[in-house]
Amino acid sequence: MSLAPANQSQLIRSIQKDEYYQTFLRNNANEAFQTLAGSKRWLDWRKEIELLSDIAYYGLTTFSGYQTLGEEYVNIVQVDPTKRRVPSRARRGLFVLCHAYFPYLVDKVLVCLENELECGQERHSGGGQRPWWSLELWLRRWMQRAVGLLSEPQRRACVPAVFVVHQGLTLLHRLHATLFYISGSFYHLSKRAAGISYLRAMGLSSDDGTIRSSYRLLGALSLLQLLVTVCLQLNSFRQKQRARQEWKLYRSLSPQRTHRSGPRAASCILCLEERRHSTSTPCGHLFCWECITEWCNTKAECPLCREKFQPHRLVYLRNYS
Repeated sequence: MSLAPANQSQLIRSIQKDEYYQTFLRNNANEAFQTLAGSKRWLDWRKEIELLSDIAYYGLTTFSGYQTLGEEYVNIVQVDPTKRRVPSRARRGLFVLCHAYFPYLVDKVLVCLENELECGQERHSGGGQRPWWSLELWLRRWMQRAVGLLSEPQRRACVPAVFVVHQGLTLLHRLHATLFYISGSFYHLSKRAAGISYLRAMGLSSDDGTIRSSYRLLGALSLLQLLVTVCLQLNSFRQKQRARQEWKLYRSLSPQRTHRSGPRAASCILCLEERRHSTSTPCGHLFCWECITEWCNTKAECPLCREKFQPHRLVYLRNYS
């Protein structure tokens, strides 16, 4: 059987198929956990459930030495840098960790750092308690100790730095996708780190050169778009910083208004705590902004009456206690 390097279109079809089945597995796991544990615990552990779903998918396929459903769909196989052997178990394990766990860990670290820099102890006075073995709890404690060593001017200087890291990671993924369109290998950063590439089991086709040329053109256009995006983001950076400062000021004032409302302050049915940053659905029910937006990421319906709506129709109620 003749083998040839897989082209961009085959790799993209494989990735799309894998993402379809990953989304299917995530949704079923989320629905099962929400049914068994309730909405409040599901909101607290949604990201961990998705992480376990991804690890299960790649653990049962790539790490075990089998093709993923997407790879089987387009008939491609993984190879190591020699192009003659399948990747070792260590390479496959490194890929699974970099692809599934590392993005989750980076996101947790940046979110904990950003919350600690912006809100400090105010953030930790609310919200549910995590168990002692929770990664988020350990990261939060570590961030508290690290940020506690900084002075107030240093904290203010670190806030835009965290924002820059967020944007830099997004731009890095876009740049890597552009390089994939041009070179035709390593769609994911995790596969580049593990040195895993692909061969197809059907040999060269007559239109392979045309496909690669088309994707190189797409890569050049994507690179141009990326440069324009970077310029626009640099120009709007000051406006974003001003907006973040205003939002920080509003959040610091918001609890004072809610405390004045007395012991009969309304609660959110999703987190079962005092409602913060009240948000209305089109049907008129009120929830916390964070709770209802997290809910809408999975189900675009009201948690109370089940009326369907698009997330952009949520109304944030300013100056409402």
